[in-house]
Amino acid sequence: MGDLAPYSGRFVRPEATVRRDLESFAALLKKWNAVQNLVSRETENALWSRHVLDSLQVLPLLRPVDERFLDVGSGGGLPALPLAIALNGGRASFTLVEPIGKKVAFLRQVIRELGLAAEVHAGRTDSFDSRETPGDRVGFNVITSRALAALPLLLELIHPFFGPETRAILHKGKDHAVEVEESRLAWEFDVVIVKSATDEAGVLLEISNLRRKSNS
Repeated sequence: MGDLAPYSGRFVRPEATVRRDLESFAALLKKWNAVQNLVSRETENALWSRHVLDSLQVLPLLRPVDERFLDVGSGGGLPALPLAIALNGGRASFTLVEPIGKKVAFLRQVIRELGLAAEVHAGRTDSFDSRETPGDRVGFNVITSRALAALPLLLELIHPFFGPETRAILHKGKDHAVEVEESRLAWEFDVVIVKSATDEAGVLLEISNLRRKSNS
């Protein structure tokens, strides 16, 4: 299993406890992946590095005020569930949005078995009702998403949930620069590009001050 030391300073609980829960999550993910396409079968043997550690890269980018998380297109729970495990026992809470029923069932089983401060909205972002969760619709501190859509479409999906202090931390691949430029045709935003520690071509895009251009 991979080294958790770069992230352990962000854990609320002892590293050994977090590792145990991450290993339980990985085992459940592999079990469900045999019958439900949660992650690529080609990456199963590198599940810890390709998925678990890749998700935990969000931790160093978090601020002390970041307590309410929205994960869009959660699928196999990445990056939300590894983050929820890492921050479990603290004040962080997670809302996962996923429209596919079998994936929703997987997410809810992990949340239940590991006792995570998370809930799943079984639907699309455009059917999300803020009354289902505490706080207001734009009360999320951090929005995450991994392997859901190209950035222009992704910004369209997450824009309704942006408040003045909201940031999106998005996993992106080798085409991120093109996606950023295409997005600027319709959107204004600030972006910090953080190189991935698990994928040579990958990055994390930290997006803030998202607003639609007036001529769009």
